Amino acid sequence: MTPLPPHAHRWLRLSPAAAAARAAGRPLVALESTLIAHGMPYPQNLRTARALEAAIRAEGAEPATIALMDGHIRIGLDDHALERLARDGRARKVSRRDLPGVLAEGSLGATTVAATMICAHLAGIEVFVTGGIGGVHRGAAETFDISADLQELARTPVAVVCAGAKSILDIGLTLEYLETHGVPVLSCGQDNFAAFWQRDSGYRADWRLDAPEAQARFIRTQWELGLHAGVVLSTPVPEACALPAAEADALTQQALAEARDQGIRGKAITPFLLARIVALSDGRSLAANIALAEHNAQVGARLAVALAKLPTTAPGAD
Repeated sequence: MTPLPPHAHRWLRLSPAAAAARAAGRPLVALESTLIAHGMPYPQNLRTARALEAAIRAEGAEPATIALMDGHIRIGLDDHALERLARDGRARKVSRRDLPGVLAEGSLGATTVAATMICAHLAGIEVFVTGGIGGVHRGAAETFDISADLQELARTPVAVVCAGAKSILDIGLTLEYLETHGVPVLSCGQDNFAAFWQRDSGYRADWRLDAPEAQARFIRTQWELGLHAGVVLSTPVPEACALPAAEADALTQQALAEARDQGIRGKAITPFLLARIVALSDGRSLAANIALAEHNAQVGARLAVALAKLPTTAPGAD
């Protein structure tokens, strides 16, 4: 396990479970908290958070859900803290630019992919599991709406396990952006990059690596070469829960039109679109979201265990 950078100690607070796992040499797997605070309604959000943690523990790793609470970056949440985050309804959505403000004022913050990567790296955690990464939004040529997740992947050495990019995005341009910034895109379980509720985006990943040991060797090699970007590991939603591509696209187009009509943009656009698609699909997109998140947790935990068995070099070390 990578040692904690000295400057991070002031802000980081490891839960007793996370600290015990680190002391015992068991790998930690980071989980974001926007999924809990903004991604699903209560009580599904709390049940899903607990299920993701259980799936990671079942594979021999320790979950570390990350959130900002009371002026600290919490690495690992006990059940009381999980429930607080799931019920509160006032948690700030925190990306890179929001971290100092939310920490300084001591308010409740739910970390996005970008912020979770930063916090995981500060805590020496190599693997982070999420649902789907953000990316280049449809119509970005006019709006310049590109998720901070992509720039974070270009600069922060954490492996991000996901079901590809969210279907509401322009996935082709998202992959172009990652290629431009030297972020490898791996796929597990199929040749093509996944598309959140859809198993197949229609775009090939850079490498297909199904075995966690092969994934771990690739990732360790990248960081030991001094290539300090993150790595995307895409794995498809379980087939039984996937939405057909035509249906998912039609639902997305309808939700996008409603967002334009209502003037919704910026940080509010993704939560709005996801919530509208849940309603328009009679909850089937939510079921897919839960299923893919649990599957990602299994894949991510196996990767973390495989990485822990390899000789370690601190990500980002010269």
